[in-house]
Amino acid sequence: MRDDEQLLLGIDVGTTGTKAALFSLAGQLEGVDQVEYPIHHIRPGWVEQDPEDWWAAVCSATRRVLAGVRAGAERVAGVAVSSQAPTLLAVDASGSPLRPAIIWMDRRAEREARDLERLMGLDRILRITRNRPDAYFVAPKLLWLRKHERRVFERTYRFLQIPGFVNQRFTGEWGMDAAHAALTGLRDYAGDCWSAEICDACGVDPSQFPPVRQGHELQGVVTQKAACETGLAAGTKVMVGTVDGAAAAVEAGVVSLGMAAEMTGTSTVLLMPTHEGIQESAFIAMPHAVPEIHLLLGAMVASGASLKWFRDQLGQPSSGGASEDFDRLTATAAQVPVGSDGVIFLPYMMGERSPLWHTQARGVFFGLSLATTRGALVRSLLEGTAFALRHNVEIARRAGVQIDTLRTVGGGARSPLWNQIKADVLGIPILIPQTSVGAPFGDAVLAGLGLGFYSDLTQQLVRLVKVRETYEPNRRNHDHYTAVYDIFRRIYRDLRDDFDRLAEVLEASTR
Repeated sequence: MRDDEQLLLGIDVGTTGTKAALFSLAGQLEGVDQVEYPIHHIRPGWVEQDPEDWWAAVCSATRRVLAGVRAGAERVAGVAVSSQAPTLLAVDASGSPLRPAIIWMDRRAEREARDLERLMGLDRILRITRNRPDAYFVAPKLLWLRKHERRVFERTYRFLQIPGFVNQRFTGEWGMDAAHAALTGLRDYAGDCWSAEICDACGVDPSQFPPVRQGHELQGVVTQKAACETGLAAGTKVMVGTVDGAAAAVEAGVVSLGMAAEMTGTSTVLLMPTHEGIQESAFIAMPHAVPEIHLLLGAMVASGASLKWFRDQLGQPSSGGASEDFDRLTATAAQVPVGSDGVIFLPYMMGERSPLWHTQARGVFFGLSLATTRGALVRSLLEGTAFALRHNVEIARRAGVQIDTLRTVGGGARSPLWNQIKADVLGIPILIPQTSVGAPFGDAVLAGLGLGFYSDLTQQLVRLVKVRETYEPNRRNHDHYTAVYDIFRRIYRDLRDDFDRLAEVLEASTR
């Protein structure tokens, strides 16, 4: 690469860390860096993060990735940011947070979600937003904030999403992308505007949200202050950005019917391009980052998080870091036959979103014996998350979504064993894109689209996104997994009411 060739910077603010990556206009990875930060579990079901941790990580990761490329800052033509979603982030007129951010994983607004449903009716909310009223979305969280932290609620100038917060620090301008707007639960999906009815029910005014634009549109340019903090050149163009899942769909090249992608990190998100008319309340609906395409998302809470939990609580951490720890765990799982010696894992460690929408569901190891090994437990974790993925795929197909192949991106794509398990459980090929660094690739492509480097993005992605490896399903393994999957589903159905009863007992004990 020439030292004067332009670069695109993609930044993804995830649940556990921020990743910044530089790409050439041809899609070649030129550098990547990642910075982690904590998740604060305030109490069971309450999950927050400090927005200043996000900005510090953005600054650090950006500085370090630029330092690794000659004349990096001067060559960056544009930046786009994606993030975990959705988030309740209340800020004052200067953009300063008024309290810690309540992130997507937080479940404190369960009661408020039920209140909203009783007030407006489930069918009415689904018709307006195409999404169910659930504590995952921002609308119930707003009701919680109004009820329990009235002073913060009344002082709030803007309710932001993470790219809007980061971009405001970059540019001094306000903005929100259409995908994040849909995930607030306050947006009239078909009308592409804020729902006055839902905003009124939540006690907010549409003016408290930033202008909504497409993710590839320009939000502003890097200020001198932000340039000093991040190492970027002042005047660098910053796009509005998008949700991490939408950026991952771009990274995977999933912009056509019949294709789907799954992004596994802390959680797993199944990304399915659809006709606008296809609706299924088990899934999350939002616009694709690519204009005029829509997505249905099957969002599972704790796939990679379950493996991390096992490592932290029951594993044997090494001195080589998190990546080596996970490699060691999956190496033990590879020694165990298909079916994990009869152990079945329900991966509902923080409740579950799609397709169950059951906050009180919990993780279960089923079939333990004195002969159960560490490797069997780890393999059951990998298989259980694949079973949950299959559950989503089955419901999507019944709704009319075509899924012929599945592309896998994110941290989970680095595990050959996990990839093969998914292929065998689903019975379809699993494709691994050549550039698999996660959402930052999609962010960089959005930046290139906004700058005019890519005219026909669908055709451009065919050239940019190459498949590195394909995992074909083993028919014999698939048949075995199908039998185990039926038991997996039955275990949850049998335990569903017990999960709810246990939650009631635990709540009563804390009063």
